[in-house]
Amino acid sequence: MPFDTPPPVEQVIVTAARLPPAAAEAAFSVVHLGEGDLAKSQRVDEAIGQTPGVSLFRRTSSLSANPTTQGISLRAIAPSGAGRTLVTLDGVPLNDPFGGWVIWSQLAPESLTGIDVVRGAGAGPYGAGALTGVIGLKERDAGVAADVSVGELGSERASAAATSTFGRFEFTGAAFYDKSDGYVPVRGDARGAADTRTDLEAKSISGRVDMATALGLLSLRGGFFEEDRGAGLAGARANASGNVFSATLVKAPRGAALGWKLQAWRRTSDLFNSSVAVAAGRSATTPANSQDKTPATGWGLNGALRRKAGGLEWELGADARLNDGEERERYSYLGGTYTRNRVAGGKTAVVGAYADGSWTAGPWLMAGGLRLDHWATTDGFRVERSALTGAVLLDQHPADRDGEVVSGRLGVTRDLGGGTTARLAGYTGFRPASLNELYRPFRVGNDVTEANAGLKPERLQGMEAGVSHKSDKGLVEATAFWNRIDDPIVNVTLGAGPGTFPIGGFIPAGGVLRQRQNAGTIDAVGLEGRAERTVSAVTLSSALSVTDARVDGGSTAPQLTGKRPAQAPIWSATAGLSAELTETLALTTDLTWEGKRFEDDLNSRVLDPAWRLDARLDWRVKPLVTLYLAGDNLLDANIQTSRTADGVAGYAAPRVVRVGLRVAL
Repeated sequence: MPFDTPPPVEQVIVTAARLPPAAAEAAFSVVHLGEGDLAKSQRVDEAIGQTPGVSLFRRTSSLSANPTTQGISLRAIAPSGAGRTLVTLDGVPLNDPFGGWVIWSQLAPESLTGIDVVRGAGAGPYGAGALTGVIGLKERDAGVAADVSVGELGSERASAAATSTFGRFEFTGAAFYDKSDGYVPVRGDARGAADTRTDLEAKSISGRVDMATALGLLSLRGGFFEEDRGAGLAGARANASGNVFSATLVKAPRGAALGWKLQAWRRTSDLFNSSVAVAAGRSATTPANSQDKTPATGWGLNGALRRKAGGLEWELGADARLNDGEERERYSYLGGTYTRNRVAGGKTAVVGAYADGSWTAGPWLMAGGLRLDHWATTDGFRVERSALTGAVLLDQHPADRDGEVVSGRLGVTRDLGGGTTARLAGYTGFRPASLNELYRPFRVGNDVTEANAGLKPERLQGMEAGVSHKSDKGLVEATAFWNRIDDPIVNVTLGAGPGTFPIGGFIPAGGVLRQRQNAGTIDAVGLEGRAERTVSAVTLSSALSVTDARVDGGSTAPQLTGKRPAQAPIWSATAGLSAELTETLALTTDLTWEGKRFEDDLNSRVLDPAWRLDARLDWRVKPLVTLYLAGDNLLDANIQTSRTADGVAGYAAPRVVRVGLRVAL
């Protein structure tokens, strides 16, 4: 019997496997960053940080931030080390399966083609973790970009990404290397022998193959990263590593035909993080604990069906995320050795389904959706032993916990004509506690923060109204919003050292004991605005974020009532200028200003207002080759990032001038 002739395969243009943007996105606050925005930055988090209200937990970028403080948040409602924002790469979450933070060195700006910063919008089709918004990264699917630079502080950087097509296959690869001798965060007379440089060495590599099949576009991707860095204190270091593998099958909707997406991913990570106690006068350090390994694995599945018929577009989907991890730690350093061991960890899971859609009729766009999620925290444990005798000192196995969360969103947009659009939206979202928050205590200098296995998911509800105007000359837009977080996970101060506490043990002088707790509510009202204007060969841009967030600690933490969340500034603003000086010479400047923050929950440690000026001069020596000179914090401003209980401030990086070469095809 002869073989049947295979049916013809539909001609497909090979590109990254992702569904096109949904029409519903226009009903919410979205900022789009393109390759031009990415090309000016050395790190992805620095590119995103040009949007006011977007920041890592502290004022530092991933140049010097400890992995555990690289959590990113939007709108300055309540930054945290775990982050209250979901970060995805073409749909695959990049948040660490153990801590929720994002190791930004796993990707270079050259490997991306764009970023969508979605402020608000709730869980919607995004799911758990999208408490204050979503940052959607889009991986490169065409061309070549490469960048090599050297600069002050011993900085060396090389990055390249390229895409090539062979018949029905498209191959994309990216590699990144970044090295810096770093700087000493503590300055002046406060500096002592305890203070050292925040050196860094980071590297990553990834590859992706896309192929057209009879079912749709299939994308297979794998990536690996590792970074090793000093913490700015003698004897304190951190090393983070991991890998991710994903498979995505997409059939884009065409006309009234059904489109769909099916995606699976697996991510592993590990973290070594040692901390030290600081002697009086910062004259020396003593080992405090060594988090030797934090092996964690995350798995995920998501799928969606989408159809558009006339003005109606709908999407049905489901997703699941499972995390499993533990920390292995030595602590209680006495007599020249660690005297205790700790192993703690567990599993978390979130499984959900949603329906989302939009209807466009004339100048009106109405969008909305509803989702149901089931969350679970299981197999938790915390076991502490004597390193000298092996005797069990603590053996805790918290009860399994689970629950359901219903969330939704609704938005309306009206085209007022002449390029002016008005919109109104309401939404809810949630974030379950990370394994790190549930089970891992940590120490920074003499400050100790205890875990809490009884944490409940954070819940957010919000409303916002916005107006925008776009023309050939530029744009102006403004958004006013109100958000409330119920049961926010906050590091609550329990007491100050020196002293011994039932949890946390001995706290030395100059340190405090905190514990992660669900502390009442956080209410935030704010205003976001940005403007851009092009006159001849000059483009002027500005943006402003005002967020007044306040805590109501309720009966759990009444001492926090009326306080601002730690690390949440009220004011932040940027102003930029981009000018084509000649046919081959271009100048870009960015001025960033931020109001004061508080280092702690009690608002007793003040971080002064900060500003910085960045500038870059590009010389196009050939159509595809650019030589550049760039200065970060060009005027060497003092930017406070931390403050100890005894008043010693830490600072962000001083001025760093770089020279580099960029090739883009």
